[in-house]
Amino acid sequence: MRGYLASSVGVACATALVIPLSLASGALAAPLPAAAVPQVPDVPGSTQSLPLEPLGQTTSERSHGATGRGLREQGLPEQEVDPFSLVGVVWENALTELHGTVEVRTRALGSEVWSDWQQVETHNSEHGADPGTAESESPAVRGATAPLWVGPSDGVEVRVRAADGSSAELPDGLRLELVDPGEDPADIGRSTDRSEPGAAGPDPVIQNPQEPQGPQGNDPEPTVGRGSLGGLLIPALNQADTEVEAAVAGDLLAGDLAAGAKPYIGPRPAIVTRKGWGADESWREKGFVYTDSVKAAFVHHSATGNNYTCKEAPSVIRSIYRYHVESSGWRDIGYNFAVDKCGNIYEGRAGGVGKPVLGAHTLGFNVNSTGIAVLGTYSSSNPPQAAVTAVARLTAWKLGLHGINPKGKVTLTSAGSGKYATGAKVRLNAISGHRDGYVTDCPGSRLYSRLGSARTASAELQGR
Repeated sequence: MRGYLASSVGVACATALVIPLSLASGALAAPLPAAAVPQVPDVPGSTQSLPLEPLGQTTSERSHGATGRGLREQGLPEQEVDPFSLVGVVWENALTELHGTVEVRTRALGSEVWSDWQQVETHNSEHGADPGTAESESPAVRGATAPLWVGPSDGVEVRVRAADGSSAELPDGLRLELVDPGEDPADIGRSTDRSEPGAAGPDPVIQNPQEPQGPQGNDPEPTVGRGSLGGLLIPALNQADTEVEAAVAGDLLAGDLAAGAKPYIGPRPAIVTRKGWGADESWREKGFVYTDSVKAAFVHHSATGNNYTCKEAPSVIRSIYRYHVESSGWRDIGYNFAVDKCGNIYEGRAGGVGKPVLGAHTLGFNVNSTGIAVLGTYSSSNPPQAAVTAVARLTAWKLGLHGINPKGKVTLTSAGSGKYATGAKVRLNAISGHRDGYVTDCPGSRLYSRLGSARTASAELQGR
């Protein structure tokens, strides 16, 4: 479903016992009997899509149906709405930029307490499908701000203003999107906040529900996620078992290695699956799109703000997923992976965590790359060490599957990013920030400054 109007859709989550890396086509292993499969609650959620109104209009102008076209200030007055937790603004033409500011204030659910005005990141086109692809040219695609997580709320006020000194008008068809993520899936042992982000102390880690494991039994190929969790979590593997699994599954072509050469692949970290965070697979487009390889990892911040707990992270991801698909018109969530402030790693765009799934995260450089979004905004706030460590663990494994040194350089061909012309051969770090491929603040200065340490840690995890 890729509807533009307000919607409320129930979810019937599919169940699966195991998720083989080789099942990139989306086929699932035979399910356990219903009584043996852990049940995940429905997570219906909803999107309220409200057209913005010209601010400062007289009653007469409003009664005569003024549309707001060409105006430099639009919004909505303070009002009560159905519950929501994430906000964003969309408009008709995806090629039109919103030059100005978007500010919202919200009322906490069941209270009379209103937040201060919060600014929404307006430039979001740099997160998207590459030019010329079917996804970017879909008529469903719209211009959009970044989404902002505000927590459970039932009141909202918004104002959108064109930039001072700019001759640009506000885009046509401005609408406020209010996303309710629905209920959380069952607890799967993710790490939760020991304190707020940035606090000192040991790094929080995913609490694995079972010991790391490798291929078992007489299966024709290795599987991941085996156990009693019904596919909610892909458990961690130690390095030896990771190498065996990758080689047997074909992700690492052992035959191409010189005699005695080391594969240099980091141990696979635990990964919460799409089912684990409650993805409704009926929302996205069917089928998957792959690229040839994964040469680089682009690190992002989600720009959704830092006002979330790790327990809320699945709700944040479900909200981003719904906003990307329903509100922005993308085929699926844009990122290949997400990382929360406690260091938990989540599967993003569907198609297989071990596969080179084509994402929509770094305009112009989605081919042969993977996109990792650290949930939060890190322009002026320090990323928690747990999140940086998770990026290192994830890239050590993911880049290692494709023989890439995290401390090395790679060459990617630009599909047209604004920073680099179409067809330009660009030399980039194997672990790059979004700003390396596009003129943007993303992943925020504070997170960007930590990528050097992430590269070093990632290479060490590979045994380099």
